[in-house]
Amino acid sequence: MNDKRVIGRRIMKEVLGEHYFGLREASTTNFNRPLREFSEENCFGDVWNRTTIDRKTRSLILLGMLTALNRAAELRIHVRAAVTNGCTVDEIQDVLYQTAIYCGLPAAVESFKVAEEVLRELQMLPESTK
Repeated sequence: MNDKRVIGRRIMKEVLGEHYFGLREASTTNFNRPLREFSEENCFGDVWNRTTIDRKTRSLILLGMLTALNRAAELRIHVRAAVTNGCTVDEIQDVLYQTAIYCGLPAAVESFKVAEEVLRELQMLPESTK
């Protein structure tokens, strides 16, 4: 295993959490292994390892990008990561709100729905907010 991949695996655990990392490891197969190794080395061992912007900022940018791409499954993972990286509920809400203008209302609606589910699971939102 090369150094970038080792670093990437460490950062992935820090950003996405031990639980997610364990599930990912358990579901790695010979078929998906090349893509997962690519992600570890390049996504986390390179991009997430850069220090010009902090992890909190990276998380907020990523929430906007995943909304633009309409990637609800990845958004779910990265809302959790955003919280781990220090993002507040208000910051997450504001980034998703901004996507309504630049990505379209349907994309923002889906992202709000996903984020609200995750934030409730994390007990960061009350059960009913009217």
